[in-house]
Amino acid sequence: MITGEIMKASSLCFRAAVLFVIAGMVWGIIMAVSENHAAMPAHAHLNLLGWVSLFLFGIYYRLHPALETTRTALLQVWAWIVATVVLATGVGLIFSGYPAADPLAVVGSLLALAAMILFGWVVFRAESLGVRQRAAIAAE
Repeated sequence: MITGEIMKASSLCFRAAVLFVIAGMVWGIIMAVSENHAAMPAHAHLNLLGWVSLFLFGIYYRLHPALETTRTALLQVWAWIVATVVLATGVGLIFSGYPAADPLAVVGSLLALAAMILFGWVVFRAESLGVRQRAAIAAE
């Protein structure tokens, strides 16, 4: 990103997704080498939320350029990124024998739900406005 340029939601999604999938792959290799797969549910959450979901969000935003730089889109993506880190960490700690981390997983889950509801709002609003009016959303 060039200094002074506005971050696009799709670019943020794609970059974060790549970082999450690398972390997930390294985590998977560590589990395989150690023969300790206790954190497998957290590993799965990290890959699904961090790699797959973020990449799909990125594709949607790239296909809808009028939405890419809106505060709502960027808020949704950042909330999803934070939720992914918090949820995967909480689930990882729980399955590694630290049940006290349950509230962390709950907070991550609720934040992920809120971010998905926000994404749903973005999608339904944009689709209901139609092609001609989508550019007006960018003014928000």
